Amino acid sequence: MIAFRGFRKQFGTHVAVADLTLEIGRGETLALLGPNGSGKTTSLKAAAGLITPTAGEVLLGEPGRSAHAPSARQAVSYLPQRVTFPDTLTGRDVIEFYRRLRGSPASRTDEVLRVASLNGAAGRAVGTYSGGMTQRLGLAVAVLPNAPVFLLDEPTAALDPDGLAAFYSTVERHAAEGRTVLFTSHQLGDVERLADRFAVLVAGRLVALLTQRELHDSLAQRGLMRVRAAGHLEDAVGRLRSIAPDSHLEADEIVVPGPPSLRPAALEALRDAGVEIRGLTAEEGRLDRFYRELVGDSA
Repeated sequence: MIAFRGFRKQFGTHVAVADLTLEIGRGETLALLGPNGSGKTTSLKAAAGLITPTAGEVLLGEPGRSAHAPSARQAVSYLPQRVTFPDTLTGRDVIEFYRRLRGSPASRTDEVLRVASLNGAAGRAVGTYSGGMTQRLGLAVAVLPNAPVFLLDEPTAALDPDGLAAFYSTVERHAAEGRTVLFTSHQLGDVERLADRFAVLVAGRLVALLTQRELHDSLAQRGLMRVRAAGHLEDAVGRLRSIAPDSHLEADEIVVPGPPSLRPAALEALRDAGVEIRGLTAEEGRLDRFYRELVGDSA
């Protein structure tokens, strides 16, 4: 449904995105991650048909059409990073304007206002809204046309817990209905909750592309067990390295990196070495640490 094929975008001498090749299928939700200035927003704008590639192409739909084609734009709903609406219009006025612009039925106004969950403020001027309320209104505008492709740039940045729950529910429902969702986020909880895959951009280049299964496996490999023990610890660690090569000693703790599956064998090896185990803790791999490994000094 969305295909970046050798997509490159330069602004003068600055390369915002370099040779991005990536496909997102029907019904798939992909999170695009990366530090500020990594090319996430540029990529979304290209998919929305708002900027022209310097090289390569961005295609939408099946069969693929250029993102600049009018027929392709009709298939897209785009929520920009910063949402603004005229201060004097009410929330309902805004929804009505975009509903007519997109040719959606009149019944959609009340439906998407329920999605916005404005707590009775639909008749108030937008100028009186908080940042979170304005973001919710933007999300309501984005879901108005029931488009098959959703492009969401930092959609949860200003949402409160109620707005976040409404956003999760909306994305999950639309993905279940076969719509394609591409979103950017600095909130790693969004990724773990919503994304089927995630892609990481650093300095305009794709440095990682993982499925949820691959992410789970990568995080498992980054877990560790800490064993508080007494005895000949250095000898025990030496024997333990045949099972967990990165095992090492920190004061009176033996640190055993690796997935949970190797921990029973590691404990058995320590007992066989005559070590007295006095306590243990386990730490699972964390997405924020893994993300920092991927982006390095760019984070």
